Amino acid sequence: MTANPDDFHAALTRASAGALEWIDSIPDRKVAPSANVNEMHAVFAGPLQDSPTDPATVVDELARLAEPGLMAMPSGRFFGWVIGGTLPASLGADWLVSAWDQNAAMRYASPATAAIEQVAGEWLLEALGLPATAELGFTTGATTANFTGLAPARAYLLDRVGWDVNTKGMSGSPRITVLASAERHTSVDLALRYLGFGAPSVVPADDQGRIVVDELRAALDAVAHEAATLGETPAPIILCLQAGNLHSGAFDPMAEAITLAHERGAWVHVDGAFGLWAAASPSLRAQLAGVELADSWATDAHKTLNVPYDCGVAIVSRPGVARAALGTQTAYLIRATGDAPDPMDLTPEMSRRARGVPVWAALKQLGRSGLVALIDGLVANAQSLATELAALPGVSVLNDVVFTQVCLSFGSDERTREVTARLIAEGAVWMSGSKWSGRDVLRISVSNWSTDAADVAFSVAAVRRAMELT
Repeated sequence: MTANPDDFHAALTRASAGALEWIDSIPDRKVAPSANVNEMHAVFAGPLQDSPTDPATVVDELARLAEPGLMAMPSGRFFGWVIGGTLPASLGADWLVSAWDQNAAMRYASPATAAIEQVAGEWLLEALGLPATAELGFTTGATTANFTGLAPARAYLLDRVGWDVNTKGMSGSPRITVLASAERHTSVDLALRYLGFGAPSVVPADDQGRIVVDELRAALDAVAHEAATLGETPAPIILCLQAGNLHSGAFDPMAEAITLAHERGAWVHVDGAFGLWAAASPSLRAQLAGVELADSWATDAHKTLNVPYDCGVAIVSRPGVARAALGTQTAYLIRATGDAPDPMDLTPEMSRRARGVPVWAALKQLGRSGLVALIDGLVANAQSLATELAALPGVSVLNDVVFTQVCLSFGSDERTREVTARLIAEGAVWMSGSKWSGRDVLRISVSNWSTDAADVAFSVAAVRRAMELT
């Protein structure tokens, strides 16, 4: 029989209370968790009990026991990795998605979520200035979005030289040369590995992490020359570009690089996990001029757009190519009428939650002007942090702050590591240690919609304290 709605009320009421208690605590709590993973395992460990437990009691226990081990990632003082917060409308929409419990794979099975995701995709393409005819799928994150953009590239290029990778696989296939910047993100390497490519051929980058066009031209010429020598023309090539370097925030020179690659018949994929969103801002878009000319793009909505985990976005310019590479047909899956692809045709998943619904909610909350204000505000906060931190004695900002990333050195690598460790140990703010261009750095990523001038001032003071203790 269908579940009694009353069975859910107490558990969901307690979940709502626990969620609001957590959100209410964020402004005043330390960002760092107060318990480590071993301590948390000890709290939750033990044999599974023999008898059932009341659902509301389970939710209460979960909220109470987990709290010490949670990092305040939604805080305006969290600048670690590249992790955004959550807009209120997106969080509310995400709760509805869980309550609706829809498998969002097929348009026939869940027309509401399919339509909402389709509209969210149309809004994204418009906001980012990408072709309206492109096909868009919602993935788990940027790694799977890169995979989803590169799988059609593989199929398209091999089909062009007479090889059907769907039936023949990769063994014995014509070689595809993948070119990527020395400063690419590791998620690109993972996606290439999953697809059977192995490591890419590396093209040098400049001091801000941008691919060097002259080096790219030489690399493309070398691939073409080798292919001609072997009688393998045209040479299948994939070029992976980057919109938003992990450390500097810099953007590859899109127009020049894409034009060069297309002259040689290459497929161009853009990894824009957080930086592709710059294309939505009139004041920033010039840094991405020509990005719309690429063949596929990957980004994260749970970074710059600030929707809940998880939500990547994969976009392929040529209609039908993603479906051919990722889709499937079988008798028990009922298709809706019309030519539109099912959501599962555009991602690697046949079962998934409707993760595009919170994207729709975020864009609906923000509107066009709000989206621009969000992106520009993140950049302004990054630049304020860079300016105020650079004024502290012994602090150097190592990158041109063109987007949301700031990399700091405190003189020697040893001192930089010490300041980073002190800052993390205090836990009042969270900034990540990293290594860039052979130097230890403190890396700041401004990704949260709620970060404001008070958070900037608080964070600068926290860095000053960490410096005084070393």
